[in-house]
Amino acid sequence: MRRVAFSVVTVFFIVTILTGCGSKSEQEFEKPALYWYQKMMKNIASGNLEKADDIFTSLESEHISSPLIPEAMLILMQAHMDAEEYLLANFYLEEYMKRYGSFKNRELAQFIQIKAAFYGLRSPQRDQKLIDDTLVKARNYITRYPEGEFTPMVHTMEVRLEMTRFLLNEKIASLYDRRGKPKAAAIYRERNAVDWIGMEEIEPPSSGWFGWLFE
Repeated sequence: MRRVAFSVVTVFFIVTILTGCGSKSEQEFEKPALYWYQKMMKNIASGNLEKADDIFTSLESEHISSPLIPEAMLILMQAHMDAEEYLLANFYLEEYMKRYGSFKNRELAQFIQIKAAFYGLRSPQRDQKLIDDTLVKARNYITRYPEGEFTPMVHTMEVRLEMTRFLLNEKIASLYDRRGKPKAAAIYRERNAVDWIGMEEIEPPSSGWFGWLFE
């Protein structure tokens, strides 16, 4: 019985040592910036964005001044946009703008930020603040870059957001009407009264908000 117990403990001890050694061997430190960059790109190519994010952290922490960092940020931003992970895409873009934003690349970066917020909308009822914030950014963009390359697309997004907000206000007002609260309904209709869009100009969505917003 003692021999069996001893054998079990011994095996457990050996496995623990081997597992620990294996874990340590998988950890990587003090690698060149290009090594981390290439490894990040491989994980993006394979669709493992979570791992790519972790590898970028290693690149950034070990090579804070590397010229590969701004490029890596933009690549990760685009990769997360392609994967419809718009919050993460916006995070990388904001970090990029804080560190490397310049007049030359600001127009494109701000357009991408508006686009990421626009496509990040999922439910107008829950995303009312995001709609308002994105509308402010879109209007500022149109004012700042009236002849910009991306301005027509930003204007299209602005119109869609305006129509979405208009329909949402009307939907809320109708709900208050059904509940016998005319004063509350009037507040939301007053908000629409100052808009340049009229109900007669909008065809409400028939199959859901999300598809209609991006048609």
